[in-house]
Amino acid sequence: MVSKRTMMVFVMVLTLFSFFLAIRPTSAASGVVLFTPYTGLSVTPGETIDYTVNVINNGSAIENVTFSFDDLPKGWSTSIVAGGRNIEQLSVRGGKEEEIHVEVTVPLDVDKGDYRVAFVAKSESGSARLPLLVKVTEQGSFKTELTAEQTNLEGHADSSFTYDVTLKNRTAKTQNYALSSAAKKGWQVSFTSGGDSITSVKLEPNESKDITVEVKPPENVKAGTYKIPIKAQTSDTSAELTLEAVITGTYELKLTTPSGNVSTDVTAGNEKVVDLVVKNTGSAPLLDVNMTADTPPDWEVEFDQSTIAQLNPGDSKTIKAKIKASDEAIAGDYVVNFRAQTAEASSEAVFRVSVKTSTVWGVVAVLIIVGVAGGLYYLVKKYGRR
Repeated sequence: MVSKRTMMVFVMVLTLFSFFLAIRPTSAASGVVLFTPYTGLSVTPGETIDYTVNVINNGSAIENVTFSFDDLPKGWSTSIVAGGRNIEQLSVRGGKEEEIHVEVTVPLDVDKGDYRVAFVAKSESGSARLPLLVKVTEQGSFKTELTAEQTNLEGHADSSFTYDVTLKNRTAKTQNYALSSAAKKGWQVSFTSGGDSITSVKLEPNESKDITVEVKPPENVKAGTYKIPIKAQTSDTSAELTLEAVITGTYELKLTTPSGNVSTDVTAGNEKVVDLVVKNTGSAPLLDVNMTADTPPDWEVEFDQSTIAQLNPGDSKTIKAKIKASDEAIAGDYVVNFRAQTAEASSEAVFRVSVKTSTVWGVVAVLIIVGVAGGLYYLVKKYGRR
């Protein structure tokens, strides 16, 4: 007969055995595990996420696994790829694992925010869930976008303005965009991409392309701010962008004389004053106009005003230049080059200066000739008859 104490021991052993059976891992019940290191990713509308997922079979038997998604938002699409092909079912041997790629495509028309999706694997032994967090960083749209980081540029009237713009197709189909501009008459607008001149561009859904827009103002354009509208258009969709060019004016300078005559004469060793007219023929003010001259050797030029602080468009200033010829200059024509110059523009006036010898030397020469002739006459008269 079994004692009471023996019975109690038996019951305790049986209870402990049942407890250990309850907590022992049951690979047959849930042998499949899903793993990916990056469960939370940020995306933009229209982007496709590629998760690398390991399907792990912790059991000893082969598991035939099928896949699905829970809480997938409306409009989102998915695919499961292994070995370069889309799959519907996967077999994993016991104690082994297989790698698959889970692709989740976020639609173009999607709200900004956090989305939680579960990737589910089901097999004969049970199911496994892989929670995924998708953070959409931008508000989505279903349209064409034409954007630029810098739409306003400043330069001279003779400058070329270059803008970098981006065209993005946020529609669901391929678009062939025609590029155009509604700039005012005289403005030249051209489009280039990859160094080639283009008039249209073809974009797949969610594809974008960088385009360079070059703008040349018309001649004699006045200072001011000008708008240059550009457009990318198809039969289904279009986008517009307004660029701005700020013209600071043209820088032009003219150096001449009141009469237009650029010749004079001077006696060797003497001085001659000529009037020079400096005129701003551009559309922007000129600052610090400097006057200089290139002269023959030993000649000198002095200006009554060597610098003009400011010369507004259309204004002119008369400068007196004193030309001093060299004492050693012989009769003939010489060149004196006058120059008016600023940091932005310059102009020259080339003077032809005729040099005459001094009349004093002419008188001296005549007296010498007369003296010589008188001396010869005296000698002939005194000694000629002997």
